[in-house]
Amino acid sequence: MSTHTPTPVDDRTGAQSVPSTPTHPWLVVTVREVVVKITDKSFVLSTALMVVLIVAGVGISAFMAARTTTFEVGTLDQATTSIASGAEEEIAGGGDDLQVTGYDSEDALRAAVLEGEVNVGLLASPDGYTLIGADEIDATLQRSLSTAVEEHVLSQNAEAAGTSLAELREGATVSTELLGADAGRATAAQVAGFIFAFLFYMAAIMFGMTIANSVLEEKQNRVVEILATAIPIRQILYGKVLGNSLLAFGQIALFGIVALIGVNVAGMATDVGWILGASGWFIAFFVAGFIALAAVWAVLGSLASRSEDLQSNTGPIIAVIMVALFAGLFAQGTVLQVASFIPVVSSVAMPVRLLAEQVPLWQPIVSLLVTVAAAGLLIRLGERIYQRAVMHSGSAISWRQAFRLES
Repeated sequence: MSTHTPTPVDDRTGAQSVPSTPTHPWLVVTVREVVVKITDKSFVLSTALMVVLIVAGVGISAFMAARTTTFEVGTLDQATTSIASGAEEEIAGGGDDLQVTGYDSEDALRAAVLEGEVNVGLLASPDGYTLIGADEIDATLQRSLSTAVEEHVLSQNAEAAGTSLAELREGATVSTELLGADAGRATAAQVAGFIFAFLFYMAAIMFGMTIANSVLEEKQNRVVEILATAIPIRQILYGKVLGNSLLAFGQIALFGIVALIGVNVAGMATDVGWILGASGWFIAFFVAGFIALAAVWAVLGSLASRSEDLQSNTGPIIAVIMVALFAGLFAQGTVLQVASFIPVVSSVAMPVRLLAEQVPLWQPIVSLLVTVAAAGLLIRLGERIYQRAVMHSGSAISWRQAFRLES
């Protein structure tokens, strides 16, 4: 059934009066959505908490990158001391230090290892060399000492054979050459792709549920009927979509600025300028994809009559958002290429492709145009359903039932 909203009556004359429509009614709703949200303590606190987490994450990453581990090795004689010292260069290449301590007896060395005075002990035996540790031996330290032992033994064997270690190694050097234009950037691209996917997922879920709950609450409290006396219903939809979209963009921009400032202050922003191009495309796709989803969230709120209805009918849209997330995190090759042209999913998939490979300029342009067209169609479709369903009282209705209602 549909609900008829009576025309207000002028208290002074008793005649029916028609409320004046604002010049830009959608702007009134937009401002209202923004003001209500930024004055909501939970929204402010959650935003502040996320900023703190970003700063903490950057700080922890910088601390871990700058942290130096000092390994201590115990030895018994000049030979093992020389071998352990030979591992210093490899350990230093990883940003750590190595210190060698000599002991007078094997019992003293073993006691030092058990008491934690040294990390490992290096002992020579007739069959080779032995590394002794308390509970475990660090993999990096074990690898470096094993390499140093091999170098020492090979050098001795080469000398006994009347040659040198350099001659034995001649022609065995393997060099690495990467031909890709973005060679060496794979790790950074994966991290940036994860950030893109996570930001889109977080904004789509958090602000989408906010839009749906706002519509449902206004429908339950009949506030929408009051608003409809002064503002066309479709303008209410436009204002809600635009207002929450602006809030999402603003929050994501805040997070991005804080992160960029953090990595610059921490000295971690080296050679990441190539990410900016993909970031620009991500913003464009984010805007188009989010607006498309925002219209659908508003419709879902208008179809429901209580919060339980809303929880049960959001499955399909959450599935689409999850597909976008997993496409950005795990899709590769042909799957990623196809996903980058599917509206909404492309909001994550195409920026990830731009990070990982060389993509012809026409492809992101075509993909963005397809997403924009899909957003326009979803808004028009959502407008027709929203106008019919938001004024409906009673039980929840389906999309098909909403189409049959009078607007």
